[in-house]
Amino acid sequence: MLVRMMADVVALRPRAVHIMAGTNDIARNTGPMTRQQTCDNLAAMAMLARANGIIVLLTNVPPAAAFPWRPGVETIAPIAEINRWIANDARQTKAIHVDYSPVLGDGRGGILSSLSHDGVHPTAAGYAAMELVLAPILGRLRLQADNPNVNKLMTINRPI
Repeated sequence: MLVRMMADVVALRPRAVHIMAGTNDIARNTGPMTRQQTCDNLAAMAMLARANGIIVLLTNVPPAAAFPWRPGVETIAPIAEINRWIANDARQTKAIHVDYSPVLGDGRGGILSSLSHDGVHPTAAGYAAMELVLAPILGRLRLQADNPNVNKLMTINRPI
């Protein structure tokens, strides 16, 4: 995502960017990744956005009790660690912290089974729950588009 930040975000000159990352790093989908590397990448993306006058919405890593494609990989503790860093960084840099855990989480570190087909990726119902958190934030920032389809929340969960 960091490599694509200039072309896919900055060059398009959006008013805001919604950064939700970390799941693929924890799952090691593109190889080993330390927590510090993940946090450094998040910080760099946010810094590039701010330097270009783009409002930063920095989101927590969504809850996941396990990654079905990576049995045995610890998820709960690493997600919590990165999420603590995200909350702190958002406070320090004046980014807008978005936490979907209250609407997605099962209270044990996983995602509610009714909101995900695999315990990681949200279903349409999961995205609808996330919209309940995001829509008021976008409203306060006056970032809602006239076209309601523009505000649909989508996440690409694939390695680069």
